[in-house]
Amino acid sequence: MNMGFDLKLSQEQKLVMTMEMQQSIKLLQMSSYELLQHIDKELQENVVLDIDNNVENLKEDNFKSNELAEYRNLVKYLEFDSYSSRAYSQDEEKEQLSPLNFISNKPTLKDYLKDQVMYSGVSKPIQYISNYIIDNIDGRGYLDEEIVGAVSEELNVSLELVEKGLEIIQSFEPAGIGARNLSECLKIQLGRKGIHDEILNRIIDEYLLEISKGKYQQLSKILNILPKQVQEYEDIIKELEPKPSRGFFTGEEIGYVVPDVYVRKLNDEYIVLMNEGVLPKLMINNTYKKVLEFSQDKNTIEYVKEKISSAMFLIKSIESRKNTLCRVMEEVVKSQREYFDKGDDYLKPMTIKYIAQKLDMHESTVSRAIRDKYVALNSGEIKRIKSLFTSYVNIRNEEVSVSNVKKDIERIIEGENKNKPFSDSVICEQLNKQGIDISRRTVAKYREELGIKSSSQRKRLV
Repeated sequence: MNMGFDLKLSQEQKLVMTMEMQQSIKLLQMSSYELLQHIDKELQENVVLDIDNNVENLKEDNFKSNELAEYRNLVKYLEFDSYSSRAYSQDEEKEQLSPLNFISNKPTLKDYLKDQVMYSGVSKPIQYISNYIIDNIDGRGYLDEEIVGAVSEELNVSLELVEKGLEIIQSFEPAGIGARNLSECLKIQLGRKGIHDEILNRIIDEYLLEISKGKYQQLSKILNILPKQVQEYEDIIKELEPKPSRGFFTGEEIGYVVPDVYVRKLNDEYIVLMNEGVLPKLMINNTYKKVLEFSQDKNTIEYVKEKISSAMFLIKSIESRKNTLCRVMEEVVKSQREYFDKGDDYLKPMTIKYIAQKLDMHESTVSRAIRDKYVALNSGEIKRIKSLFTSYVNIRNEEVSVSNVKKDIERIIEGENKNKPFSDSVICEQLNKQGIDISRRTVAKYREELGIKSSSQRKRLV
């Protein structure tokens, strides 16, 4: 019998992202509404965390010097002298109008998905990865491609493990959840129904626009099937859900938009101002500072220190979120000066990658920072920040914003004879004559995105 010991080398990947790092990333990508929900949850779970309704008292002289020293020792990563020591009063809080009063207690889509992860029976590492992916799913139920590529790097795990986590999520209800695009969403639902048809998959991948317009004859020739079969395929597609989050509470039910940031013009210069009123100001409950000062119980002191550390990190993460968004918007303003001066026609091509490089940030950081965030322009108009980012097409070897090309399409359609409206091919030809290198399929795509009907649907009867 061999009783010796063998020395073996093995490679192993571990989840190295701390809970603090994960929380910081989650907070960065949250919309203001989602962050309000998160703050509300933290206020319920962390006894030392409180809302400061007296923002004017945020001065260092409100603290005793020994208290400052104590807290600086407790939490090294954040200077505590930016926050008030005002005592907590439940009666006073009830009298204040807090944004948290508008938060709904409805279970969310993400809660529903995480419950399924819990009972899925997969290993703890895969549960962790799956929950991390779920936190990145948007209000439609989709997963942004830019985020997908960053998860492996952020968690320091193989792409294979990330794909495994995503595969598990895509097996959950509602069907189609976690898809990276519409085609994948629809095909996931087909697979769930046990439908595996190459022609149907091809229609979903390449001809959704054509079948939505009822071009049965054209598709029957391309696919070498009967027009009736094309209609049957369309009937199957119509039974699928393009927005898998439908029916779940996602926060989109709110009927108003509050800007996260303002862009104001002052002395011919644009400045970026954060909307400080959109979120409550957080502080440490003064009662628990007294516990540290007077308590002799070691367990009590350790418990309070732990809660204070958690609360301080939340405060710091919210501040970091604000600073990151501010930096991104300042760079956007620099890059889009003409747009802010003259309006939509002057929006230049500007990608997330470009801004990330200018700020020496990861693309996923910029993508998260602008996700579901809004900006109030100097004109008073409120826009989704992501709408300021646009790809480009070539016009005589110059890069021109896609949004401007869309405006050209709108102008062409506005000037058409309504009795004989322009087809997408004619619009394409006119754009090509202007030096805009664009295909008919792309024209159709942009027209659909603008909400403009096809030529047959725009035609007026004489």
